[in-house]
Amino acid sequence: MESNLFWSALALMLVFEGLFPFLSPGRWRQTFLKLLQLRDGQLRFFGLTCIVIGLITLWLLSS
Repeated sequence: MESNLFWSALALMLVFEGLFPFLSPGRWRQTFLKLLQLRDGQLRFFGLTCIVIGLITLWLLSS
């Protein structure tokens, strides 16, 4: 059961990751180019923020 949950979550993540470049490739490319211009510290902060939001969401859903 846990294995199915993991693969389902991974599949859903891939669907969400693919939506933006599929629906608006030009805007996605511009956004990606802006991300490349960020400093390492800014990218780490963005990554940490995503991790924290994801963990809080998982915690809320499991309660």
